[in-house]
Amino acid sequence: MKSIAQQLKTRFDKAFAAAFGESAAGIDLMLVPASNPQFGDFQCNAAMNLGKKLGKPPRAIASTIIENLDIADICETPAIAGPGFINLKLKPAYLEAQVSAIAADSRLGISQTQTPQRVAIDFSGPNIAKEMHVGHLRSTIIGDAIARILEFIGHDVLRINHIGDWGTQFGMLITYLRSVHPEALTTANALDLGDLVAFYRQAKQRFDTDETFKETARQEVVKLQAGAEDTRRAWKLLCDQSRREFQVIYDLLDIQLTERGESFYNPLLPAVVEDLTELGLLVESDGAKCVFVDGFTNFEGEPLPLIIQKTDGGYNYATTDLAAVRYRIKEDGAKRLIYVTDSGQANHFAQVFAVARKAGWIPEDVEIVHVPFGLVLGEDGKKLKTRSGETVRLQDLLDEAIVRTRQDLETRLAAEEREETADFIANVSQTVGLSAVKYADLSQNRASNYVFSYDKMLALQGNTAPYMLYAYVRVQGIRRKGEIDFDNLDAGAKVILQSDAELVLAKHLLQFNEVVSAVGGDLLPNRICQYLFELSQKFNQFFEQCPVLKAEEPLRTSRLILCDLTARTLKLGLGLLGIQVLERM
Repeated sequence: MKSIAQQLKTRFDKAFAAAFGESAAGIDLMLVPASNPQFGDFQCNAAMNLGKKLGKPPRAIASTIIENLDIADICETPAIAGPGFINLKLKPAYLEAQVSAIAADSRLGISQTQTPQRVAIDFSGPNIAKEMHVGHLRSTIIGDAIARILEFIGHDVLRINHIGDWGTQFGMLITYLRSVHPEALTTANALDLGDLVAFYRQAKQRFDTDETFKETARQEVVKLQAGAEDTRRAWKLLCDQSRREFQVIYDLLDIQLTERGESFYNPLLPAVVEDLTELGLLVESDGAKCVFVDGFTNFEGEPLPLIIQKTDGGYNYATTDLAAVRYRIKEDGAKRLIYVTDSGQANHFAQVFAVARKAGWIPEDVEIVHVPFGLVLGEDGKKLKTRSGETVRLQDLLDEAIVRTRQDLETRLAAEEREETADFIANVSQTVGLSAVKYADLSQNRASNYVFSYDKMLALQGNTAPYMLYAYVRVQGIRRKGEIDFDNLDAGAKVILQSDAELVLAKHLLQFNEVVSAVGGDLLPNRICQYLFELSQKFNQFFEQCPVLKAEEPLRTSRLILCDLTARTLKLGLGLLGIQVLERM
């Protein structure tokens, strides 16, 4: 279903063509929402630019546009203001018909793309033998939301978890465990992930100070790469142990991923080196094989190399990333590659993409983009850490959100002298707690740092998940109180928009498809958050000003349709962000 803006643009395009022909070619319509409701709903500001091009007064140009403009079924008579602004006010009858149309549509008027693509999204990416921490929160949540949105629009999305499951750290860890905890290398679940992390730290300390240990660890890596049976078995057990722990968090957050770790691309790395060599792009620098690309320099202003193969013959992260780019384009058939990582990796990916383009590995019809995000900060404005200065475990952060939500809920239930089952309390606590964490992250512009505050994210007022969820629950309360079956409202009932609150709510409901479509392009989920926040505000104003169950027919059914459509929009919008709704709170 076309948005209101798209419908108006089509009419204006026809008016411009009829009035000015080729003279109007290339002129931006400058059709935008009105800055002030007293001017109407939309404003066309093209007359000024067109006036300059044609050498005529802008108001005369505006008059000519209006004479050729056929929008009587959409808008009241257009008005010219100032030097030539064309102000447009939507007709209530038109809005009523549009609301009725999206209310009857299971997709709420959101069309599927006419050009579906295979899209590969790289997100989350924890490391084996390390616990997921707060730094993985943003990648996981933002990547999942982008995947959900693109899937809903109609794209074929491949959700890739590029975990760190290969390399020197495994030689180091296996060597250490052979001496201190050998059963961990032969028996499943001999260690939990917390113990494995502690052993990893001890192994790293030994690796950095003991040359004999370091050499033994390197030989273990060689055995791993050569496929030595005992080393491979040990590696697999360590990976499986970490994988199980990761899955606990993914299940809690309702995250779906296809794992493709560094080991997946390892057999493809020699071909990357060979092909870059054949292309004449690989040069030796300080013993390492590198590619230099124009525009990348170090702090001293010297050319910055992208290291492909280290002096000891080992491969670098860039080698794996280049192999992944090639695989996702050639084997997966992806036409859009999206990498969701922190802003600190922006330069790395810019270099990788530049090398891939220089090598001719990225066709013209393939888009490749880095989706950067900022840091999670504590309330002191510094990088979020525990009191002991360590990085916050993601599991601890999520558990704390659930515990705090439960405390708030139990306090509220006691104040209301309301009794609920243990299952109800557990479900609401988990749903609201996790939703609050997700929404607090997604409601920020992803490129910015944000302050992590349980008090703010769990607040019942403001741009928070609980505020959205309460708006949805309010509609369900209307349903229960009036014993309403929203699925079986009078099929012939008309939407009636009389009051300002009804009109404001209806206009906002009709903007949802435009917002979702925009996020499919710019990959900024916070736009959906802002839309849902404003929707909740407008619905609450409507609810306070417009009686629903006590209204006389046909106004009662019309308002029930608006309530139901609001709830469905909230449910769909939050669902696109990976957030579940509740029937009661």
